[in-house]
Amino acid sequence: MKRSEINARMRAAVAFFDEHRFRLPPFAYWSPAEWRRKGHEVDEIRRCGMGWDLTDFGSGNFDRVGLLLFTLRNGVPGQERTTRPYAEKIMIVGVGQVTPWHYHASKQEDIINRGGGDLVLELCLADASRRLLDTTVSVSVDGTRRSVPARGRVVLTPGESITLYQGLAHTFYAERASALVGEVSTVNDDRTDNYFIEPVGRFPEIEPDEEPLYLLCNEYPEVQS
Repeated sequence: MKRSEINARMRAAVAFFDEHRFRLPPFAYWSPAEWRRKGHEVDEIRRCGMGWDLTDFGSGNFDRVGLLLFTLRNGVPGQERTTRPYAEKIMIVGVGQVTPWHYHASKQEDIINRGGGDLVLELCLADASRRLLDTTVSVSVDGTRRSVPARGRVVLTPGESITLYQGLAHTFYAERASALVGEVSTVNDDRTDNYFIEPVGRFPEIEPDEEPLYLLCNEYPEVQS
């Protein structure tokens, strides 16, 4: 992706969050120069992968296959006792903008429609070889148990949520209008705990056609001891 496109998406995201009265923490707006001045006092942000995250999953078409999210809080896998055992994200999902089929082996998550359009999830169980199974899925939608056929849809209107357990493959996109989507989960590890059914790129390769507006969570400068 071009850096200019990423910058434009970030500006639009800030406007969308403001429209829905969702406020990001101050570190969301630190410039690259500010990040270079930060020392070990912000190591928690770096280690936990908190901050901006935007990807087209290697598709080359962000509007068709892509996702913008911001990790508000997270722990470190294997260090839940000394960091935190939970994570929270906020996402913007566009109309027809698909996040590809994937599942998590460690993370359990609640996906919450916080406002805007409807969020559509398609669900399917997967085996260890990342094959989708023709098995009926049982899920909890706001505490109410639901049975869904393999690759079946669950539509979350604003205010509704669903619990996704380990090994439950899912893909999602918005209908009617872009959706403001929250995620509350156990500790999140985007580097090793995303099992995509088809190979994709998780973090984008960036063409540096202009300076970054804000850094992505995988771009923070290292601090020397």
